Amino acid sequence: MAGAAERDGPAAPPASGLRTLTDRLVELAPPTLGIAVSGGSDSTALLLAAARAPGLRVEAATVDHRLRPEAAAEARAVAALCARLDLPHETLVWHDAPGRGNLAQAARDARAALLADWAARRGLGAVALGHTLDDQAETLLMRLARGSGLDGLSAMRPRSERAGAVWLRPALSLRREALRAALRAEGEGWIDDPSNDDRSRDRIRTRDALKTLAALGIDAQGLGAAAERLAEDADLLAAQAAALIREA
Repeated sequence: MAGAAERDGPAAPPASGLRTLTDRLVELAPPTLGIAVSGGSDSTALLLAAARAPGLRVEAATVDHRLRPEAAAEARAVAALCARLDLPHETLVWHDAPGRGNLAQAARDARAALLADWAARRGLGAVALGHTLDDQAETLLMRLARGSGLDGLSAMRPRSERAGAVWLRPALSLRREALRAALRAEGEGWIDDPSNDDRSRDRIRTRDALKTLAALGIDAQGLGAAAERLAEDADLLAAQAAALIREA
């Protein structure tokens, strides 16, 4: 990918991360699948893995929130990669950014709505997102800091529903660096979002905190496992509550 692509790093191992991701997509995905691609390493790896998944009809979309001047060029770079992979691509533009209030939450809601509408128009059975084990661990820590209960601490699920669409997260068991190593091994670049260096953002401060917590044995693998167990507990309680309601 041209432009601000990142290609630096040590010699890469075989691209087992992409093979694992392809296998997971085959396991999770319906026959028609949309991929949300920002151009970052996680979603770029997801796109490459989906392009190799047998039996899938794959299309991609990039959301341009028009919040950064670089966003339009990044969307064009993703479109060029999709053209090289012979995959349909569409750029979805957010035209209704609020003048005040919680802009980050509004952008998340708009992204979900735009992608859900795109999936419905294109006849796609689900939309896959590139969230990794690192994202899962960061989300759990952020929700702990906010005092979330069981449902909140369950964090992200491999399959969920929102805004009338089905969302898949096939990379939740994979580390971000494993996907980057796989991209390096393939000779593929990615776009680094400058907001990933913005320490005013909760997620970036949490990402930095994880590096410190690793010395205490609190790492992404352990936090991801905790999120899975909490999700199982939440699902069990929800099923028991539903059974009680039916009996009542």
